[in-house]
Amino acid sequence: MVHDEHPSVSRPATHQINHHDNQLNSHKAGIILVTVSAIIFSSAGVFTKAVGSGAWEIIFWRGIFAAGFTIAYVAWRDSFRQDFVLMGRSGWAVAIIGASGTAAFIPAFKLTTMANVMLIYAAAPLIAALLAWFWIKERMVPRVMLGCLGAIVGVAIIVQGSFGEINLRGDLLALWMTIVMATLMVIYRRYPTTPAAGPAALSSLVLLPLAFLFGNPFAIPLYDFFVMAAFGLIFAIASVTLAEGMKRIPAGETALLSALETPLAPLFGWIFFAEIPVNTTFLGGAVIFLAVLATQIDPARTN
Repeated sequence: MVHDEHPSVSRPATHQINHHDNQLNSHKAGIILVTVSAIIFSSAGVFTKAVGSGAWEIIFWRGIFAAGFTIAYVAWRDSFRQDFVLMGRSGWAVAIIGASGTAAFIPAFKLTTMANVMLIYAAAPLIAALLAWFWIKERMVPRVMLGCLGAIVGVAIIVQGSFGEINLRGDLLALWMTIVMATLMVIYRRYPTTPAAGPAALSSLVLLPLAFLFGNPFAIPLYDFFVMAAFGLIFAIASVTLAEGMKRIPAGETALLSALETPLAPLFGWIFFAEIPVNTTFLGGAVIFLAVLATQIDPARTN
C-alpha cells in the first residue's frame, strides 16, 4: 500500500493553483466585459447626434428604455432582491453619482464634437488611478503608469490637430462625466459586491422628473422615439457589462480599457456624420490603442 508522504503540501499547493487560475479567469473576464462596454459606449454620440430632439428629451426616453431593459434583465435572472433591495449605500451612491454623469454626458455631445467629448474622457485613467491610490490605497504597477502616460500623449496628439471650435460648456460637461465615471470605477473596485443592474436602472429613473420638467418628451418625432429606444437598449447592456468588469480588474486598468472609446468615437463620427478628423487624430488614436494593449502585457506572467 502506497501512502502520500506529503499530503499537507500537495493539497494547499493545489488549492493555491486553483485560486490563481480563478483570479486569472476573473481578470480576463473583466478585460472582455470592459472592452465590450467601451465599444458600445463609443456609439453614444451617434445616437445623440442622429436625432433632432433636445438633450432632456433624449435623457428622458433613453432613461425609460434603459431602465425598462435593465429591470427586464433583473427579472429574467430573478435577482430583484440582490440587485435592488440589498444594493446598500454603495449601490445608491453609484445610482446618484451615475445619474449626474448621464445628465452631463448627453448634452455634452450636443454642445461639442464627438471627438472632443471622448478626448476629455481619455483623462479617466489618470483620475481613476489617482482616486484609487488616494482612497483605497491601490498600488499602480509600472505598466499601468506608463499606460496612463501613453494615453495622455495620445490625447495631446489628437488635441493638437482637433478640428472645429471647442465649446466650453460642452467640454466642461464632458469633464464632469469623466470624473463621474472614474469615481464609479473606484467605488466598484472598493465594494465589489455592489450590484450592477439595480444602480444602473435607478440612475436612469432618478433623472426622469428633471427631464420631464425641463424638456418636452412627448412632442418628439416617431423616428427619434425609435432611435432613443435603441439607445436605451445598448446603454443598458454597456452599463451592466462595465459595472461587472469593474469588479474584476484594477480601477486604473478599467479606465485605460475604457479609453478605447476615444479613437472609436471620431471614427464613428466620420462614418455616420462625415466628420473627417485630421491625421493627428488617427495617430493619437493609435497611440492610445498601444497604451491600452501595453497594460495587458505582464512581464512576470510572460516569463
